[in-house]
Amino acid sequence: MILIDGPRIAPKTGTAKKLVILFHGYGSNGADLAGLAQAWAPDFPDVAWASPNAIEQVPGYPGGYQWFPISRLDPALMEAGVRQAGPAAQHFINSELKRWNLAEKDLVLVGFSQGTMMALHCGLRRDETPAGIIGYSGALAGPERLKQEISARPPVLLIHGDRDDVLPPAMTLMAAQGLCAAGAGAEFHFSPGLPHSIGPDGLELGARFMKAAFAGRYAQ
Repeated sequence: MILIDGPRIAPKTGTAKKLVILFHGYGSNGADLAGLAQAWAPDFPDVAWASPNAIEQVPGYPGGYQWFPISRLDPALMEAGVRQAGPAAQHFINSELKRWNLAEKDLVLVGFSQGTMMALHCGLRRDETPAGIIGYSGALAGPERLKQEISARPPVLLIHGDRDDVLPPAMTLMAAQGLCAAGAGAEFHFSPGLPHSIGPDGLELGARFMKAAFAGRYAQ
């Protein structure tokens, strides 16, 4: 199994009571998405943050990583990709929980683009239920098989720019439908005029969601 690693930001209090793991998108890296952690950290002083680099580098992209190669929006490629990268991501999640001696209820997974596919794939297949999943500008890979494989149903927030020309906003609607079909739920929000990125409204909604999720206000 491939071992992954990446930037970490320790809690300001010195002792972690919660953990957020961030999965970056195609061609990016852990340091890039760690910017989200830096934006959120002042409001979450007891949260540990980890943002691993994906399992392999993108050829021709210095410093760029991919969870899986993708040349087109092919559902079969996306499903095969998350399955290939899943074990490494799950191992990283387990290691970070152990590092801070935390439970699944203390965990939120965050993803952007291809990283959203990873966060959903991993979070919905944990042995115990995480506090929540936040997915920006992404998609749900393999919704058909999810019905048979889902083992955890955490609260999910999906956010997408309505001017995204990389992953169409409709993919968030399809993801929400796939989650509902598997007995899970999802909130979703479209950021007006936003391309393939994360806007101020998405940051604020993500922070609000995390606070509620960590407080157990989404308990099912």
